[in-house]
Amino acid sequence: MAWEYSEKTKQLFMDAVHGKPGTHLGEIDNPDGFGEHGSIACGDAMRFTFRVLRHPTDPKEDVITEARYLTFGCTSAIASSEALCEMIEKGRYTPPTALKIRNRDIVEFLGGLPEQKIHCSVMGAEALEAAVFNWAQKRGVDLASLGVDLHGDEKAEGRVVCKCFSVTEPYLRRKIKELGLHTITEITNAIKAGGACGSCHHVPGGIQDVLDETWGRAETHLVREPKLDGPSAELSVESKTFTPYQFMKQVEKVVNEYVRPMLQRDGGDLEIVDIKNNLVYCSLKGACAGCKGASQTLSLMVEKTLKELVDESARVIPV
Repeated sequence: MAWEYSEKTKQLFMDAVHGKPGTHLGEIDNPDGFGEHGSIACGDAMRFTFRVLRHPTDPKEDVITEARYLTFGCTSAIASSEALCEMIEKGRYTPPTALKIRNRDIVEFLGGLPEQKIHCSVMGAEALEAAVFNWAQKRGVDLASLGVDLHGDEKAEGRVVCKCFSVTEPYLRRKIKELGLHTITEITNAIKAGGACGSCHHVPGGIQDVLDETWGRAETHLVREPKLDGPSAELSVESKTFTPYQFMKQVEKVVNEYVRPMLQRDGGDLEIVDIKNNLVYCSLKGACAGCKGASQTLSLMVEKTLKELVDESARVIPV
């Protein structure tokens, strides 16, 4: 699908890839600050470097004079990286004060980004944090004494919630609060967690549970009722009871809010052709149509999501 980018975003991207003088694509040799964020395996990665004008007596007064980036990603990833460097150089920031630049400032500088591309601006802000931490180590600056907490223990000590993108629970909780995220879709758009296989969405301790605990929402569970099976009574999960119309509306809601956004991020899409009883007849579109992994996409992602969020009896039939 074609993303709706602002003119500012498109201009920064074109200037950067064509090497226009004054742009920042590249890497600084022997930088004063070096930071990375993301993973090429996940589709987005950024390396951020900067150079400072060193203060003769107080390293806390070093001023960033040059910033560069290497970004593996899309138009918005490159434009966001370019915007970050431009903002830092024009603002004459010290490394600690540069941390005042948050992802929302980058988005505003670009004149907005599609919701599904917000994670690109977050990537820049995270790489900046890593580079400032690196500078502080080199210059012997105690960031904690300046009131700066870069959450260095989050990845090392936190439980991994999203295995596909190695997102830990402490990092997820912080980003939910920091960015005001209230749905799984918003989380995926902002930090990519939950955007691959989707298995972390509604499992115990998964993304939805972390959301509920963070915002204080009451947990909801499927009602478990006793069901006789043989000589003894055992506890089993009863399927939800929907009218055909209610089932259809629930399927459409889940497909539009969860399934299609995940497919559209990779240029694909999904069309519901028909719904009969518990059978959902679907057709993959765009980049997903004719893909070698189409059958796995339908069974492992689409059908699994419908089973988890609508009814265990739901079955997806390719058309």
